[in-house]
Parts: sequence; C-alpha cells; structure tokens
Amino acid sequence: MAVKSIHKFLLVVGFVSLIHAAYSAAQHRTYLRITEQEFNSLPFDIQLQAVLSLIVLVYSILQVVGDFREIRAAVDLQAKSWETLGNIPSFYMFNHRGKSLAAQHEENPEASVD
Repeated sequence: MAVKSIHKFLLVVGFVSLIHAAYSAAQHRTYLRITEQEFNSLPFDIQLQAVLSLIVLVYSILQVVGDFREIRAAVDLQAKSWETLGNIPSFYMFNHRGKSLAAQHEENPEASVD
C-alpha cells in the first residue's frame, strides 16, 4: 500500500513539475518579447524539466493504473468453453410476462390454459 502512495505522490509531483515547466516557458517567451530578442529555442533547463516531468508522469501513471489486459480478444476467449461464450449477463431479463401468468395461475389453480 505504501508503494502505491509513493507512485501517487510522484504523479502529483510530475504534474506540478510539468505545469512549472510550461509556466517557465511562457515566462521566457514574455521576457524575450519585452527585451525585443529573437526566439530561437527554450533554455536547456526548461527543456530538461519538461522531459523529466513527462518521464515521471508516464512511469507513475503506469504504476497507479494497474495491470493491462491483452488487446486481442482471442486471448481472453481461449480460456473459455463453448458453454460460457453464450452466457451474456447483460441480456438477462427478469421482468417478463411470466410474472403476470403466474399470478393468474395461483388465483385459480383449477383453470387450465389451452
């Protein structure tokens, strides 16, 4: 559990660091406009901070999210038998006309349905 909280902390640190790098880049561009200098590229420290922040973010997101499943559907279907492939719980229906027929059947047990 402690390892998961460390990864969540790294996730927050990565986001804060990336936001700081973006803010520093915008501030650098503003400085260049004020001093009427030409923009060639961002300083190396801002570039390095942005790249390291992205690496920390990707790593921590992969650790926090958990296990991935296989993209190919055939891998999941290999472990199932033919009987379980047709079993789709989302198609189960419990509100049907059988309830109303059962109510009539209980009221008049001698009546027969032809």
